[in-house]
Amino acid sequence: MIASLLLLATYVVLGLPTALVCIPWCLITGDVMPLYRASMFIVRLGFRVAGVRIHVEGLERVPKGVACIFMSNHVSNLDPPVLIPLIPGRTSVFLKRSLMKIPVLGYGMRLAEFVPVDRSGSSEGAIESGQRAKAVLDKGIHITTFVEGTRSRDGRMLPFKKGPFYLAMESGAPCVPISISGTESMMRKGSLRIRTGVVRLVFHAPVYPASVGDRDALMLTVRESIASGLPEQMR
Repeated sequence: MIASLLLLATYVVLGLPTALVCIPWCLITGDVMPLYRASMFIVRLGFRVAGVRIHVEGLERVPKGVACIFMSNHVSNLDPPVLIPLIPGRTSVFLKRSLMKIPVLGYGMRLAEFVPVDRSGSSEGAIESGQRAKAVLDKGIHITTFVEGTRSRDGRMLPFKKGPFYLAMESGAPCVPISISGTESMMRKGSLRIRTGVVRLVFHAPVYPASVGDRDALMLTVRESIASGLPEQMR
């Protein structure tokens, strides 16, 4: 529980002053990068203070100078704050629409052009999210998505959602598979308690939609790549 309190304290003590300075700056100048960089710094610092160690492999495989779609498995609420600060440049994120309602944080995510997704599964919502994500990619901003759509309770990979793969086929953006392990035992689904430990992330070689033929083949290729970087019991 100490790790949870240390992480929360870091975010509150540094996050509120950062928001008070950087959000007005963004509104005045239209430049979101100071807010984005400061937020990523605070997130990284919070994990160090809490005693969470992060081991990263394969960042050199990320294509340079092109907007990518980062596709990861999902086993814990710790996954987004662990992963997002590691992505080179700036990334938008697919996330639950309800998170946009969180005071201050939700407003910051809107400024950063994060893409809300409805859990209702309606076709209208999916089309809207896809259009927003395509517009973000067209600006040269990455997209990050947890392709199972929800956290796995036991750490094993769940079936993938099709939406990100429609986006990939339509945009032609390189897909970078990412394997996350370790967080499944550090913060379990339904719990706020954080246990210290080591998170392992593997960035795999990019998969180019044009090279695999169709959406189903792309989904299978990405799934096999993510699985290759996970412990046997999580595949």
